[in-house]
Amino acid sequence: MKNSEITGLSKEELVAKIAEEKENLSKLKFAHTISAIENPSRIAKVRKDIARLNTQLTKVKNTEAATETK
Repeated sequence: MKNSEITGLSKEELVAKIAEEKENLSKLKFAHTISAIENPSRIAKVRKDIARLNTQLTKVKNTEAATETK
């Protein structure tokens, strides 16, 4: 995913996407353990996507907290 796609997501969509990507990561790891997958760099790509999603979720939470305290 690109950062421009991630920034357009709401808090609920981010949480759902994180869960989806974590499930995808576990399936990739399992498939790679059993037999070598065609493109093992996909595992790193999915991990980085999860990190980007988590970063954006933190930004959204901090923005909400800042607007509530004002």
